[in-house]
Amino acid sequence: MSREKSQSNSIDTFFYERKAEWAGFKRIAGIDEAGRGPLAGPVVAAAVVIRDASFNERIDDSKKLTQRMRERAFIEILNRCDVGIGSVSVNDIDRLNIYNATLLAMKRAIEELDEKPDHLLIDGRMNVALPQTRTYLVSGESLSASIACASIIAKVFRDRLMMELDRKYSSYGFKQHKGYGTPKHMEAIRKYGLSPIHRKTFGPFGRKK
Repeated sequence: MSREKSQSNSIDTFFYERKAEWAGFKRIAGIDEAGRGPLAGPVVAAAVVIRDASFNERIDDSKKLTQRMRERAFIEILNRCDVGIGSVSVNDIDRLNIYNATLLAMKRAIEELDEKPDHLLIDGRMNVALPQTRTYLVSGESLSASIACASIIAKVFRDRLMMELDRKYSSYGFKQHKGYGTPKHMEAIRKYGLSPIHRKTFGPFGRKK
């Protein structure tokens, strides 16, 4: 694997990938999610195994990139990496709670990879119910290129889903806020009530589980 600096800072974002390789692992997947915090829409996770790290676009925590930068990086990641995406619906979020729904999205993302990884780099401490060994990294999107790639894939994929849902539920402004609790979004909820894609078991709508 060719490796270049993936971020604009001096952090070696391939340290944990190399460490796993030194331990004998061959396919290391970075795992991250998007959509734990919004009031509406699915939660999405991505699993990314980097094949070729000679990225031309900036690979970093998706929150540090503009939409245009994320979109360009999204395309390059799909070309240079093996990618799996998992999504969990609003109904399942309400049934399972957001933490367990996120675990399920991550499990689905890993299982969607064409070839299963033998080690996982997971953002945070999400204990996914799979047999692979794993390394948990708090703020992993800034520490691991694989996790940064996963954060970009999950964010862009979910944003596109929310833009599609905006066409169906145009009164709520999902295209702009992607389901987060902005003042405009809260005003729309007060005016129109909850849509079928609003989560009803936490936030202002119910008891958080």
